[in-house]
Amino acid sequence: MFRLSKKEIFRGKCDFNAVHSKGRSFANHALVLLIVNDERYNGKVGFAAGKKLGGAVVRNRVKRLMREAYRLNKNSLRRDCGIILVGRKFLVTAKFQDAQKAFLDICKRAKLFKP
Repeated sequence: MFRLSKKEIFRGKCDFNAVHSKGRSFANHALVLLIVNDERYNGKVGFAAGKKLGGAVVRNRVKRLMREAYRLNKNSLRRDCGIILVGRKFLVTAKFQDAQKAFLDICKRAKLFKP
């Protein structure tokens, strides 16, 4: 029910580049959200954390926070678009509740919730 299957996650550089070039972006202090309305990417999600955030351990923690916030709320989100979440420096020291609040805020601004 709440699991993220491999079919739901963006894999490969070409998918990320397509969303970056075609998508709209929304940002707040913790996240950047990229959305693309393309049939090929419906219901897919990707998670990214740049090297500016720190080493591999830190980047993986940031991606885990974003993945968990998405996983817990994915059933209330629209499935007609592809999403990429990019972590910002705030998430390096953030608790999960802060990450989830930032995720819900940015989804609300991007109108990603089901009506």
